[in-house]
Amino acid sequence: MAEKLISLLVFHLLLYPVKPDLDNGAPLLRGFSDGFNAASNNVSLHGVAAIERNGLLRLTNDSLHAVGHAFYSYPIQFKNSSGQVNSFSTSFAFAIIDQSGKQGGSGLAFTISPTKDLPGTLPGPYLGLFNATNDGNFANHVVAVEFDTVKDLESRDVDDNHVGIDINSVASITSVPVVQFKGSDTNNVSINLKRGQVIQAWIEYNSRINQLDVKVSLESAKPKSILLSIKKNLSEILQESMYVGFSASTGSSASQHYILGWSFNVNDEAKSLYLDKLPKLPTFPGTKNNHTKIIIAVSVSGALAVILGTALAFYIFKKIKKSDAVEAWEHDVGPHRFSYKELKKATRSFSDTELLGFGGFGRVYKGTLPNSNTQVAVKRISHDSRQGLQEFVSEVGSIGRLRHRNLVQLLGWCRREGDLLLVYDFMPNGSLDKHLFDVPKTILSWDQRFQIIKGVASGLQYLHDEWEQAVVHRDIKAGNVLLDSDFNGKLSDFGLAKLYEHGSNPITTRVVGTLGYLAPELTRIGKPTTSSDVFAFGALMLEVVCGRRPIDSKASPEELVLVEWVWEKWREGAILDVVDSRLEGKFDEVEAVLVLKLGLMCSNDTPEARPTMRLLVRYLEGELALQEEVAVPYGRNGSTSGRGVEFEDYVRSFPTTSFSNSRKGSTWTSDGSDGDADIESGLTPTNLSSQ
Repeated sequence: MAEKLISLLVFHLLLYPVKPDLDNGAPLLRGFSDGFNAASNNVSLHGVAAIERNGLLRLTNDSLHAVGHAFYSYPIQFKNSSGQVNSFSTSFAFAIIDQSGKQGGSGLAFTISPTKDLPGTLPGPYLGLFNATNDGNFANHVVAVEFDTVKDLESRDVDDNHVGIDINSVASITSVPVVQFKGSDTNNVSINLKRGQVIQAWIEYNSRINQLDVKVSLESAKPKSILLSIKKNLSEILQESMYVGFSASTGSSASQHYILGWSFNVNDEAKSLYLDKLPKLPTFPGTKNNHTKIIIAVSVSGALAVILGTALAFYIFKKIKKSDAVEAWEHDVGPHRFSYKELKKATRSFSDTELLGFGGFGRVYKGTLPNSNTQVAVKRISHDSRQGLQEFVSEVGSIGRLRHRNLVQLLGWCRREGDLLLVYDFMPNGSLDKHLFDVPKTILSWDQRFQIIKGVASGLQYLHDEWEQAVVHRDIKAGNVLLDSDFNGKLSDFGLAKLYEHGSNPITTRVVGTLGYLAPELTRIGKPTTSSDVFAFGALMLEVVCGRRPIDSKASPEELVLVEWVWEKWREGAILDVVDSRLEGKFDEVEAVLVLKLGLMCSNDTPEARPTMRLLVRYLEGELALQEEVAVPYGRNGSTSGRGVEFEDYVRSFPTTSFSNSRKGSTWTSDGSDGDADIESGLTPTNLSSQ
C-alpha cells in the first residue's frame, strides 16, 4: 500500500499537510498556487533562505558570499522494493533579479541530495552544493540541474547564462546556453537568467531509458522541444530515499534568487504551473515595472545631491583613509574581494584566541564568515613582511584561479591600507610538519602518509602540466602541506609562485625557498623550473617516510643532510632502517621502498635526470614499474667530482649570521619553525659566485 501511495505521489511546494501517512511518517500533500506560506512547515530553510509574506520562497538576498537552501522536509522514495530507480518529474517557476546590473550572484540549482542541509558547502561557484574538498567525490550522491549566471573557467562553463546537469560536482557533465524554443528545434530565442523574468523549468527522468531531460519556457505551457538531455543511469547515484529542493549562492556580487512555485511527482508527470497565479515578484530599480519610480527617484536624488554635495564630499574625505582602498590593478584580480569589516568580524577582531599560527609571512587566524557560517583561514600578512605586495598579488592572481582537490582553495582576499589578507578553506588538521616533527596527539599512519604523498604529487602535476599555464610553486615543504578533516594533503601558500607559458621558462634572478628543499642549480642560474619543484618534492617524500627534516641540526654529522643519509643506507642495503621508528614497523615495505627510491631520484643534482611530476604520479599509482637501480644523486661512486653543489653551497645562499646562529643550536628561523628557514636572498647568479 505504501509503495502504491509513493508511486502516485504528486506534490507542489505550494502545499500543506492533510494527514500523516502512517507507513513512513511523511504527510500527504496537495498543490496550491497561492505561495509557500501554507507549506512553510514542510520546507526546511538554511543559510539566508526565507519565505516572504506574499508566499515567495527567496533563496538569497543581497548578501555577498552567501548560501541559501530550501528542501522539502521529508525524504522522497527514489527506489522501489527491487532497488530500481523510479522515474520522476518536477516543474518549478523561478526568477533571478540582479540589482547591480553587473556580474550578479552565482545562480541556483534544483537538487536531489542525501541531506537537506548540505553542511560545509561553499558559496560562489560551488552554488552551495559542494566545497573544495568534496567537489567531484562519488560519495556525494548529489544530482543537480544548475541555472548558472557566472562563467567559471575551472568548471568548464560554456558561458555566464547556461543550464547544466551536475552529478557530484559543479563541473557539469553537460551544459547549454539558455534558450526558449518557438515551435521547432531550430527556432529559438535567448533567455537572460538575470533579467528578473519568471521562468518555468521542467526536469524529467525516465528510468526505463535512463534519460534526463530539461525544458524551459517563459510561459505556462510546457514546450515540446528539449533544451538539454543526457543518457545516464542514476541507480548508483540516487539512494533509496533522498531529499529534493533548491540551492543558490552569491559571490563577489549578489542576486535575489526566487522560487515562485514548485511541482514534483514520482512515476508520473509533474503538473505545469500557471505563472499568472503565482505570487508577484518585488520590484527593484531597473526592473520593467518600476520606470516611473526611477524617474521620481532620479529627480529627488538630483535635488538632494545639490544640497548635500558639500557635506558628503567632506565626509568622504575624512573616511577615505579608513576605507578599503581599491587600486587599478585590483580590478583584474579574480577571486572574491572581502570587506575588511567582514573579515574582522569573522576573526573576532583578529583575536589571539583565533590564531592558528604565524611565520615569516604573517599570522593566520581561524574565522567564521557571518553570512554563511563557513569556517575559513585568514592569513594576515605583516606590515614588514618579506613577502610584500608583489608576492601578495602573485598569490591572489595564481591560486585564485586554480582548482584541484589537492590544492588549498583561495576563497578571496582583502587589502586595507597596510593590511593584506587572504581567505582560504579551513584545514582542521593543520600543516603536515606539525604531525611529523612536533609532538602530535597521534602519529600519522603509513596509509595516511602514502595518501598525502600521492595527493601532493597529483596537485603538483596539475600545476606543472594541466592548468592553462605552467605554475612553479617554489616553496614546496611540509609546512606548506595542509591536512583536511580526512588527512588528505593539500598544497598551499602560492606567494612565491611563478606562472609562465608551457614550453618556456620563467625569468628571475632571485633565489627563494627553504633550506633543504632548494635545488642546487638555483644557486647557479637563479631560474626556478618545474624540475626544481621536483627536487623539493623529493625532499618532502623523504621526510614523510623518515619523519625527519631535510637538514636536521640536532642530528649526528653523518645524518645531518637527510638525502645523504638515505643514500648511504640504500648503498648499504639497509634502506628500511630510515623509516620513521614511530611507525613501529607497521608500514608497507614495497610502498616505502618505492617512495624512498623516488625521493633519491628527485634529489639528483642534474635537473634532466629527475622524473617529471606526471611520471612520478604514474609510479605512485602503480601504473608503471620502477627500475631496481637508482642513480647516485650526487655522483659519488668514490668521487665527488660529479657532485654539483656541496652542502656549504647551500649555506652561501643565506645570510651568514642566519646559518651560523642555527649551528649554535638556536632556531633556524626568526619565526620559530625549527629547521624550515625561509629565505629570499635577492642574490643574482653573478654575485652568488662572489660570496
